[in-house]
Amino acid sequence: MQFHHHGYVSTDPRKQDAAGVGIDRPEELPDNVDVLIVGTGPAGMITAAQLSQFANITTRIVERRGERLAIGQADGIQARSVETFQAFGFAERIIAEAYRITEMAFWKPDPTNPANIIRTARAIDDPTGISEFPHLIVNQARVLDYFAEVMANAPTRMTPDFGFEFVSLINTNEGDYPVTVTLRYTAGAEQGQERIVHAKYVVGADGARSGVRDSIGCTLAGDAAFHAWGVMDVLAVTDFPDIRTKCAIQSGTGGSILHIPREGGYLFRMYVDLGEVAADDNGEVRKTSIDEIIVKANEILHPYTLEVKNVAWHSVYEVAHRLTDRFDDVLPDEVGIRSPRVFIMGDACHTHSAKAGQGMNVSMQDGFNLGWKLGYVLDGRSPETLLGTYSAERQVIAKNLIDFDKEWSSLMAAKPEDLKVPLEDFYTQTAEFPSGFMTQYPPSMLIGEATHQSLATGFPIGKRFKSAPVVRVGDANPVQLGHHHRADGRWRVYAFADADNSAVADWAEWMRTAADSPLLAHTPADSDIDSVFDVKVIHQQAHTEVDLGQVDAAFLPTTGPFGLIDYEKVYAADPHDDIFDRRGISSGGAVVVVRPDQYVAHVLPLTATAELAAYFRQMLLVR
Repeated sequence: MQFHHHGYVSTDPRKQDAAGVGIDRPEELPDNVDVLIVGTGPAGMITAAQLSQFANITTRIVERRGERLAIGQADGIQARSVETFQAFGFAERIIAEAYRITEMAFWKPDPTNPANIIRTARAIDDPTGISEFPHLIVNQARVLDYFAEVMANAPTRMTPDFGFEFVSLINTNEGDYPVTVTLRYTAGAEQGQERIVHAKYVVGADGARSGVRDSIGCTLAGDAAFHAWGVMDVLAVTDFPDIRTKCAIQSGTGGSILHIPREGGYLFRMYVDLGEVAADDNGEVRKTSIDEIIVKANEILHPYTLEVKNVAWHSVYEVAHRLTDRFDDVLPDEVGIRSPRVFIMGDACHTHSAKAGQGMNVSMQDGFNLGWKLGYVLDGRSPETLLGTYSAERQVIAKNLIDFDKEWSSLMAAKPEDLKVPLEDFYTQTAEFPSGFMTQYPPSMLIGEATHQSLATGFPIGKRFKSAPVVRVGDANPVQLGHHHRADGRWRVYAFADADNSAVADWAEWMRTAADSPLLAHTPADSDIDSVFDVKVIHQQAHTEVDLGQVDAAFLPTTGPFGLIDYEKVYAADPHDDIFDRRGISSGGAVVVVRPDQYVAHVLPLTATAELAAYFRQMLLVR
């Protein structure tokens, strides 16, 4: 964490100074806003948290409830999401309060007595070390609390506007605020009255029954599995020995349980198989009582017993997999003709079962993808065409998720003897996908071609930037390179130096002095030189062999009103875990470009300055 560069700070350094629209921010919802986000679920809150970093953009997020969420339905936090939390500054704190999954136990019928279950296998949760971050379980409400804190501490001082439900919208295509949104008060003295808000852009993060989705003519298409599950968060006394271990339990009766310990050491969640549902059930299964769910859980757990003492939350749901064909309001025959004004994300455009632990995780990546893009367009950094990449990138990811979830949920519902692949083998073999690391965006205005991928094979273009250990030269501290990528809207440009540092020196001089370099072409004249691009260098030599006095000023930028030098952009390979070896980086060096949402956008030689300049001109306006 860096601070003091604007003067001495003795209070919480996470709280940034108010700036722009955050100065004297009105408590009441304004008539005109730049971005109106509907829904304070994970997708909406991460979008708001990202936009809160753009001081001159008026973003408001409205919620039908009158107050914060107390009990969230989602609880699984994949490692990719924890990486994202690191970017927003609260990974360490949420890890401390969460339950950490390190392995999963698999229980099946005892061959000698099928009426009983026995443990048959254990699987390590992350067998390949795909991430240095853990797989967590924590209440969704706490995730929202942390994002709310990020928003409140941001320059814009953003807070949710509770007590407003979405009614309708229309894009008038007129004026500076073309989207007219009708809201209705749900609490207070004005309850039931309607309110009009005009917006430049609207984001629908309002769940599976999304009114924003309906207003732009999108429908969820797909199918139901006609299989029901009861889910309960409970405190209980039991003799089941793996009650504090994640388990997949398949019983001789045909029923199954997905068991997930929760944070705090005592609470746990069970997804209890309620069996097949008739096509003409018309939702009757959803009336299944908590007592019936508990009875069914005891049947599956036999010979073990479960005595429930307290129920924090429970529900019944039917597995359904549905997806919209677009994530914005641009119709197929309008693509390339106009840019979107209304977007949908999360459950508003993709729904699936809860058992693969993907809903909240994928929804947050929807928001991370869109948030910085809206910020760049509204801040005058990028053309509106950038916004078309949101639906193009995320719709395909949602389709892949649904295909995976169909397979996982069908395996969970099957009898052990009917499985072609043991459940524990499928869990291990597919670990990278549910962890959130299989996403790979195709070439576009944002993603370069893989022409030079061989220069950095461990940073696949289009996939998230996978961190690795390095040593910070200025203070000799061992750090994770990727952990310094904050959700501040900046691009990261990593210059991996050549063996004798001659090529990286030439590259740095070009970045600092050439008119067509991204630093000069796209950074506002009245801003710090690293306000748009965070440029770092990683040397092949040990940190003791790197002389800061010989490092180019491109990697030692001045910042703040006092022109202080930032010494945290110069790194060296860790001799005990060399990033050049671990990530397959050429001894001749390479440039790795990373988007604000942590995805690798390009890999280029240090000599390819013209290509680097041309790449950024595709999506950034010359300032």
